[in-house]
Amino acid sequence: MGTDIYTSTENKKIKNIKKLYTKKYRDEFNEFIIEGEHLVLEANKNGYLKYIILEENSNIDIDIDKIYVTENVLKYISELDTPPKVLGVCSKINEKEIGNKILILDGIQDPGNLGTIIRSAVAFNIDTIILSKDTVDLYNPKVLRATQGMIFNINIIVKDLKDIISKLKTNYKIYGTKVNGGKNLKTIEKCEKFAIIMGNEGNGVKKDILDMCSDYIYIDMNKRCESLNVAVATSIILYELDSR
Repeated sequence: MGTDIYTSTENKKIKNIKKLYTKKYRDEFNEFIIEGEHLVLEANKNGYLKYIILEENSNIDIDIDKIYVTENVLKYISELDTPPKVLGVCSKINEKEIGNKILILDGIQDPGNLGTIIRSAVAFNIDTIILSKDTVDLYNPKVLRATQGMIFNINIIVKDLKDIISKLKTNYKIYGTKVNGGKNLKTIEKCEKFAIIMGNEGNGVKKDILDMCSDYIYIDMNKRCESLNVAVATSIILYELDSR
């Protein structure tokens, strides 16, 4: 891409990069944008980085196409009040074959929650995350920041949950999360192929999805605490299952 420095926010290339903060254009271009060196390095390591945008006089030791921009242009592109010196444009992540340890997310809406859940899923050896179609967009910039680059280290797919769960039930133990009527998480026997379903922040797992589960679990905790944030609850469940 040469070594010219982009100085105008009216440049077509710059405007197209900026559009990647909008889901419509991420879907159209099949690309998304990341901010900061850590995310850029993780994307590059996993083969998803297409090129980077650097503030003039900055550098990063990556053998990839580079676009240099002025500070003003970088601020125009970035969503952050204090932009990092490097941004990256990535191709969307390839969906892979479903693994043995699955996390299913039904209608998660908060980007920070989804990003945190992805980090925990990687930490505790989940193979595949399945997102419902009404879950917040995986490539939302807040989701990406919250993953701290772990989005590039796990298989994540978007599916109709009823359809995929009906197919999984023949070979997987499907656990729904339920405060009343579930089994204590600590009593669940280890199994090789399982799926855990976590639900929306306010409403939990939809009833028709819960009705498809093989069994139900809950986290035993102090009765003075009514509920946990979904990202915290997911992390506890995944840790417990991974430590068996």
